[in-house]
Amino acid sequence: MKICVINGPNLQLLGTREPDVYGKITLDDIVVRIKNLAKNFKNVGVEFFQSNNEGEIVDEIGNLYKSGCDGMIINPAAYTHTSIAIYDALKAVNIPTIEVHISNIYKRESFRQHSITAGACIGQISGLGIIGYECAFSALVDYIDTNSENS
Repeated sequence: MKICVINGPNLQLLGTREPDVYGKITLDDIVVRIKNLAKNFKNVGVEFFQSNNEGEIVDEIGNLYKSGCDGMIINPAAYTHTSIAIYDALKAVNIPTIEVHISNIYKRESFRQHSITAGACIGQISGLGIIGYECAFSALVDYIDTNSENS
């Protein structure tokens, strides 16, 4: 099984970007923690991608479909609230996806309180910090295992 993690704009700045909102954890810290978590699951690999460009994220979603990605975790960041293109790409590939946000988008500015992309996902985790990625990873592995057994 392969789980793919996509991070959107400005997430490469974690650790220095608004630490009062996002904490001091870096994107590299997230990668390390998810890789370590993946070791607890038999035959589960993980790949990572980050881009500040909407088109590159859309292209990566399509490439993951072609490369056999079984599940996806996505933090579209600011594109959460604006990107019909990412929503359409997620719908098109039909890969089980969980949307993750480090901060609680529903406690932030009004323009951040609506997710366009969540409608293309099986679930959303918001406001748990880095733990949200870990929860999403475990839930996604379980979801894929459960649904492949029922196929």
